[in-house]
Amino acid sequence: MTHLLFSLSNNWKSQAPNSPPAIDQFLVPDWIFTSPPPYRKANDKASAEVTTPPKLTTPHLSSSPSLHPNSNNNQMSSYQYAQAKAKNANMPDVRQRKAAGTSSNSSTGTTTEKVKAEDKPSILLDVARTIVFLLLASSAISYLVTRESFVWGVKRPGWSRPEAIRAWIQGPTQYTDSDLLSYDGTDASKPILLAINGTIYDVSAGRKHYGPGGSYHFFAGRDASRAFVTNCFQEDGHPDMRGVEEMFIPLDNAEVDALYSRGELKVLREQERRNARKEVDKALRHWVDFFAGSGKYPRVGYVKREKGWETKGLKPTLCKRAQEGRPTSRKRPEGK
Repeated sequence: MTHLLFSLSNNWKSQAPNSPPAIDQFLVPDWIFTSPPPYRKANDKASAEVTTPPKLTTPHLSSSPSLHPNSNNNQMSSYQYAQAKAKNANMPDVRQRKAAGTSSNSSTGTTTEKVKAEDKPSILLDVARTIVFLLLASSAISYLVTRESFVWGVKRPGWSRPEAIRAWIQGPTQYTDSDLLSYDGTDASKPILLAINGTIYDVSAGRKHYGPGGSYHFFAGRDASRAFVTNCFQEDGHPDMRGVEEMFIPLDNAEVDALYSRGELKVLREQERRNARKEVDKALRHWVDFFAGSGKYPRVGYVKREKGWETKGLKPTLCKRAQEGRPTSRKRPEGK
């Protein structure tokens, strides 16, 4: 038997080093390697004890190059080598195989998380863009409708208007009554100016009202303080307020006046005139406060006049409309 193994080993060594022998060339029974025959101990020839050598463990084929049939340490048949090689070729696939459903579920979960993570900032950006667009559209519509403010329900401050900024830069300007006549709106290159109680305002923002053809064009280019009280636009287009208080003084009535004594009637007439002057001041103050607090019409200057102008010249007469609006009689005294 020993001679048989030695001859087989020499035949393998004589072949090419990197080509395994054909399986049909050397068919050796498997029991030769799997169950080697008993042998006697080399150092004890006289002993009849039979010892079986330890069973060799064959490591994996891919990690030990000595298992090749042409190697010196080969101890397996070509048939076993072919089986081990075929089994070894399938081992990596078996080791790398994963449980069913694990790979697909994990990949699906990872993709979903990535999509969600990418969508979060995109959604927030879309919402921000929508809000900004709505605010800009609302501001544009508000300005187109009101022509004053970019915010609905919020009045534009007077200092932000171009007229107010220009007046602030230039400072107060003085105009005479004759100078104001050229600022009545007929010249489109000039602002429309209006004066009341000696203070001049730029009313260019209300050109459709104070310009040519407007309902208040009469007040443009002049100081028509008297007309603001009497409402006589044709006759009272000037600032002389003398005699305006008469429109609040009752007319004389002989029947009612006879009920008063001469002294009582004198005191009553003086009191009526004082009250009438207060009414004139109240009516004029209403319009002065209107222009001063409007914010729409900035103050640009003052009317330049000579000192004592309000007492010079003839006293104006009360216009027909104001005269017709006077009270017809005084109140009767109590108990009479």
